[in-house]
Amino acid sequence: MAIDPTARVPAAPTGAAGTSGNHDTPPGVGRPGSGSRREFLRFLGVKVSGAAVSLVLVLFSAFFIFRMIGGDPVRAIGGDAPMTPEQRAEIEERLGLNEPMTVQFWEYVRSLFTLDWGTSYVNNQQVTTLMWDRLPNTLLLTGTALVLAAGLGIWIGARAGWRPGSFFEKSQVGISLALWSAPTFWLGMIVIIVFSVQLGLFPVNGMRSGRGVADGFWPQFLDVSHHLVLPALTMAAVIYAQYVLIMRSSILEERGNDYLTVAKAKGLRDDVIRRRHAVPNALLPTVTLIALQFGAIFNGALLTETIFSWPGLGLLFYQAIRVPDIPLLQLLFVFFAGTTILANLFADIIYRFLDPRVRGTS
Repeated sequence: MAIDPTARVPAAPTGAAGTSGNHDTPPGVGRPGSGSRREFLRFLGVKVSGAAVSLVLVLFSAFFIFRMIGGDPVRAIGGDAPMTPEQRAEIEERLGLNEPMTVQFWEYVRSLFTLDWGTSYVNNQQVTTLMWDRLPNTLLLTGTALVLAAGLGIWIGARAGWRPGSFFEKSQVGISLALWSAPTFWLGMIVIIVFSVQLGLFPVNGMRSGRGVADGFWPQFLDVSHHLVLPALTMAAVIYAQYVLIMRSSILEERGNDYLTVAKAKGLRDDVIRRRHAVPNALLPTVTLIALQFGAIFNGALLTETIFSWPGLGLLFYQAIRVPDIPLLQLLFVFFAGTTILANLFADIIYRFLDPRVRGTS
């Protein structure tokens, strides 16, 4: 039987035995999610690479910055008593300060790979041990302040943006702008004068009373909480304003959308529309801000912990820079900057998952 060369041969079913099935399929077609997966991996690679470059720059900057700020660690360690040249040379040799700068730099690079950041000039302890001992105190303070600021800021900002032009909105915007512009050290001193000196309601120094507190979990918990009130409120007041203003702005943008009009036409109450429809969609910028604040709030702890003598990383950094205690300063600087870099990376990733609109533009 003759075969007509112009006849059309029916295509074999996709995936049939003995056929390739998708040899001529364009890339990404017929493979749901493959294109978006590649796009996400490319996005993640760009962000992680940028974070890695920033972290490398921070690591190298930490060596040079604290050797240019001045100060005499030998004099701080030796005290006010006069030192002979031999005594000074002995201390410099023990600290490694008598070596040329190039030798000190390569020792620093070697410590990065061995994770041995050195010994504190003052405490004569491993600087990593000092940091890990103080880190829980800073996490307690910053975590409490962040929860207070985010919780109150989101709630008040949503209510203010839902009723634009009202007295509540105008008063909250004014308070937020005043708190945002107030220096942390000034606000902390005002809080100390009012609530500690004048009213005598809260202690102002340290984290624990030391004496007169019974043993056991609850007495110790109440004592730490009593000391925590003023520093946590001071830190929360400064960052709280950002959440109010950003949440208010997001709610104002959502108010004009059609889906809220439809929800209102269905007979839903005003507060239900705000809580269940407007607020979840307006949370995207605020969630990003929370992720960013988690890194930046460690830097804000420096002033707060110093003012209230809270034994955390901020106070430790302040005590180290007075010497200067170079190994300890290097580690804390890298920790603070690295936390901020990782928080920015996390914010970029989580925002991409929360808001599909940015996936095609990343």
